[in-house]
Amino acid sequence: MAHSAATRQLSIQDFIAELRKFQEPSFRRTDEILHFLESSPVSPESLAPYLTWNRQHYTRNLIDKTRLYELIAICWEAGQVSSVHNHRDQNCWMAVPIGRLQVENYKLIAQDVDHGTCELQVAETVEMNPSHPCAVDPSEPVHRVNNPREFNQRAVSLHVYSDPFDTCVVYSPEQHTCGVIKLHYTTEYGKATEPYTPR
Repeated sequence: MAHSAATRQLSIQDFIAELRKFQEPSFRRTDEILHFLESSPVSPESLAPYLTWNRQHYTRNLIDKTRLYELIAICWEAGQVSSVHNHRDQNCWMAVPIGRLQVENYKLIAQDVDHGTCELQVAETVEMNPSHPCAVDPSEPVHRVNNPREFNQRAVSLHVYSDPFDTCVVYSPEQHTCGVIKLHYTTEYGKATEPYTPR
C-alpha cells in the first residue's frame, strides 16, 4: 500500500493523453503498457462521467478508442461476474481504480468453435486492486472476471484492448460448450447507447 500512496494519480484525461503517446510496437507486447498502468493509477473521481451501474449485469463504458486500442470502464456490482471468454487474439491490460476483482484464468485444452465444443482447465486465480493491475497472458488468454459477493463492494475495472474488437468467444467449462458473441457498449464517451439488454 505504501507504493500506491506514493504514486501520483492521473485524471482519466491525463491518462488518455499519456496512453496515446505509445506507438504500435508497445501494444504488440505486454510489458510496457503494464508498467504504465502500474506507475500511472487513475483518479477514481475523474472517472465519474463514464460510470454507469446496472443491478442485473455489469456495464461496458467506452472512454477512448483509436486505431490501436480501446479503453473501457467496466462497472461491477457485488456478486457480478463475466462469462469465461477470450479476446480474439488481442492483448488486454486491466487496472482496478475502485474496489477489487478476481481474475480466474483457464487453460484451453481443446476448442472447436464451429461445432461449439471446448475443454477447459482452471489454471489460477489472481486478485486485481488499485495497486495490482495485470495483463492477460497472450499464450493463455481465456479468463473470467468476478466481483465476489463476499467482497461486499462495487468495483470498476479499466480495460485497454489492442486492437479494438467487437466479438469474442465465450465458454461454459461445465457444459464443455463455446460460441461467438457480439460485444456492445452500455455508454460511449459518457453518453448512453441503445437501451441495454443484459446478456
